[in-house]
Order: sequence, then C-alpha cells, then structure tokens
Amino acid sequence: MLKIRVMTAVILLLLFLAALFFLPVAGWSALVILVVLQGSSEWARLAKLPNGKAHLFWWLTLLIMLALVWFDAHHSAAQQILPHLLVYAISALLWLFIVPTWLMIGWKVERPILMVLTGWAVLIPTGLAMLDLRAISPWLLLLVMGLIWAADISAYFAGRKFGRNKLAPSISPGKTWEGVAGALLGVSVYVLVVGSFSSFFNPGAGFGPRQILPGLLLVSWWWVGLAVIGDLFESAIKRQAGVKDSGALLPGHGGLLDRIDALTSTLPLAALTILLQHLS
Repeated sequence: MLKIRVMTAVILLLLFLAALFFLPVAGWSALVILVVLQGSSEWARLAKLPNGKAHLFWWLTLLIMLALVWFDAHHSAAQQILPHLLVYAISALLWLFIVPTWLMIGWKVERPILMVLTGWAVLIPTGLAMLDLRAISPWLLLLVMGLIWAADISAYFAGRKFGRNKLAPSISPGKTWEGVAGALLGVSVYVLVVGSFSSFFNPGAGFGPRQILPGLLLVSWWWVGLAVIGDLFESAIKRQAGVKDSGALLPGHGGLLDRIDALTSTLPLAALTILLQHLS
C-alpha cells in the first residue's frame, strides 16, 4: 500500500508542477474548475445527496466557478478585491469558528441544504485561492502547498513510527499527537530550508534570518493547526457518511478530498492574508 501511495503521490506531483508552471491562465483556470467539480462530486456522496440534488449541486458549483473566472477576466484587480474578500471571509468564518465548534460538540448535520452550503464554503474558496495565489506567482502557491505537504508527510510517518496518544479518537482514531508533533517538526525544517534560499534572507535587504525566522516559524505552526482542523473535519464528515474514503480516484489515497482536505482550510486563509496585506 505504501508503495502505491508513494507512486501515486510522485505522479500527481509531477503533473501538478507541469500544470502550475506551463499551463496558460485559461488552462490553469480549467484545471482548477475540474478539481472543484471533482471535489463537489465527492462531497455530494459524503452528504448523501439524492442523484437529482447531487447533479444540481454539481451544476451550480460549475456556474459559480465560471462566474468567478468570468468576473476576474473582465474586471481589474482593484475591482476583484471586494468579491474575493467576501469569499475568503466566508472561509475564515467556517474554519476559525464554525468547524472547531462543529468538531467539539460532535454536530451531525443531516439537512441537505446545510451540507450543500458547507460544501460550497469548503470548495469555492479553495478553488479561488488556487487561482489568486498562482496569479501572484506560481512559486507562492507552490510554497504554501509545499508547507502543507511537508506537514502531511511528516505527520504520516511520525504517527506510524511513534503514534501512541490519540488526537481525536471519536473522529479519526488513526491520528495522534505524535503525528502533530511530527508535522510541526516537518514544517519547521521546511521553513528553514526554503527560507535559506529565499530573497527574504538576503543581507542586502536590511534584515536576515534572526529578524524574520521566528515569525515564519510561528506562522507555519499556525498553518499546521489549520491543516489539522481541515483534516479532522473531513474525517468527521466521512464518519457521518459511514465511509472510509471520499472516493476511489487516487490509488492508495482514496478520493480527491482525502488529498486536499488540509488545503481547503489553509489556502483560502493564505490568500486572505495576502489580500489584506495589499489593502494595508
């Protein structure tokens, strides 16, 4: 299983890098829309939507994403700020307040409309963040996603090797506090390695590692917390649906949502942070 998991991950990484750096804007937009639509199909399964409602959810998701892409193509960056800020604010509300409360009280949502709205709050901001961060710089999107991948890989192997104390046994019995510690260590190493090659560490810029490294580490640890929340939330939704994986698209990994669960809770907030910085 581990061999299949690694092979799938390597192939996906190579395809992703090729798309990230070589696809034109229209091609990247089409790819992001496909990702969101696959996510919506898996979410409809987890939400146990009847076929008719699942199809409606899929088509409405497509219309929302097409509307966002069309709006961005026909408006200036300044005109895009308010709508994008609204989308990311919804995501921040979801991940910083609603989901933590949801997990703590063990809320089980059975009304289809609430699951549909939650699905849009999970998927649409993630897709928009993939568009926005890549538009700023493909390297920026890769660095943010790389941090989450570093956390995920470190947590996986640390949990397998040292995992003893369950993180949230009622939600996801396989996740441990040792895995979280591994994730924190992994992203710390990631920040140190990436930071050593970053222009931010150029002495000619007037500041060096001692000035910004503590802040970068704190931000990376905060991002690990968000990633854990995203991971646990998808696990809670799968447990409610009575399934192990969100789908069977990726050999050794399950569905697409199983691979991007941590990204759904981090990419939109990363984009929101950058957007707010531009406003300040």
